Amino acid sequence: MKVKYDKEVDVLYIVFSENKIKESDEDKPGIVLDYDKTGSIVGIEILNASKKMKNPTKVEYEVA
Repeated sequence: MKVKYDKEVDVLYIVFSENKIKESDEDKPGIVLDYDKTGSIVGIEILNASKKMKNPTKVEYEVA
């Protein structure tokens, strides 16, 4: 899994798979889900990320 934040366009992208994106769907305004050919989620794109979260550059990772 990768997390990328592009400050210039204010987009946060969470990548779950390197599979090719076949389809994208804006589930909620500003939240885009990318799917591969089997319907599995490839990634989640959050538009205007700094308006939706306090600090889009801060990442916490926890294993339980």
